[in-house]
Amino acid sequence: MDLTVVAYVIYLLISVALTVWVARTLSRNGRVFLADVLHGNEKLTDAVNHLLVVGFYLVNLGFVTLYLKNSDGVADARELFEALSVKVGVVLLVLGVLHLGNVYVLNRIRRRGLMEREQTPPVAPQGWTGPNPGPWAAPAPRA
Repeated sequence: MDLTVVAYVIYLLISVALTVWVARTLSRNGRVFLADVLHGNEKLTDAVNHLLVVGFYLVNLGFVTLYLKNSDGVADARELFEALSVKVGVVLLVLGVLHLGNVYVLNRIRRRGLMEREQTPPVAPQGWTGPNPGPWAAPAPRA
């Protein structure tokens, strides 16, 4: 078997395994963060989490398959390892950048929600009490 084909198979196995592992880890551990962002709405949290995982798979696996082609052939074991290290390294960098992008966007949404909660008063304003403020008012100045 040609070493280029061996490189392709190993690259696909490593890249797909890493993508699945990262997606599962982010899905499991990111659910708590999503629940906070979405104010504890469990159904919405599960739906958004699932959509993010599907999008993550589509983008990463699409990138992995597009990046599969090796312009230079692999002639020996050294070139095999060099090609694999470059390809897997780039896939890991893309996974990391996509993860940081997701966290950044979700953190912005979370901050906006926290700001809105802080600006909402806990009790509705009661309005002006009128000319008779009650016994706690300061005494009126004497003429």
